[in-house]
Amino acid sequence: MTILCIETSTSVCSAAICKDGAPIKQCICLEGSNHARLLPRYIEELLSFAREQALSIEAVALSEGPGSYTGLRIGTSTAKGLCYGLNVPLLPVPTLEVLKIASGIKEGILIPMIDARRMEIYTQINGETKAVVVENEESLYTGDEEVYYFGDGAEKCSRIFTKPNWHYVSGIVPEARYVGVLAENQKSKIENQKSIDLAYYEPFYLKEFIAAQSHVKGLK
Repeated sequence: MTILCIETSTSVCSAAICKDGAPIKQCICLEGSNHARLLPRYIEELLSFAREQALSIEAVALSEGPGSYTGLRIGTSTAKGLCYGLNVPLLPVPTLEVLKIASGIKEGILIPMIDARRMEIYTQINGETKAVVVENEESLYTGDEEVYYFGDGAEKCSRIFTKPNWHYVSGIVPEARYVGVLAENQKSKIENQKSIDLAYYEPFYLKEFIAAQSHVKGLK
């Protein structure tokens, strides 16, 4: 299956074309929150590449969260528009699982971390996705196994984690090419006609969005 994949859940923006779970081409920016400007450009480049290679896009895969509210909204609206325009189904995949695949780590306890501001993170432990305010290692896991933690919420935790069996792995970010790996495993949903209803789909925010009060005079 040829899938157009989108990942905008963190400050990293990426999009890719994957075929049978393997990346063919990826566009990515690691340098800040420019999703609204970069993602349309990436999509145009990838669709042009697909036409040149005679590839037919069969689905759009989306890293669904949790993560940045703004990033998730941009990615979701783009993905839904593509699905309508191309008349293909949407395949959402969990962002924290994308991050696990990106780590490439095959042993120990894996704790992906996405920054949720201050000392709070989004994480997945033993299959449970949750928001956690981190005080120490026991806030997340109490076992004696080797633990590997990573993601954009991990660096701040590394400053307070002292246990020798806890290992901070830097430089791991969610990328669209890994979205394709998970999406390929969901193609049975298309075959069984269990595709997402685009009209009602929303990303997985995990926490409710609370807008800050505007400081512009006359706005409340």
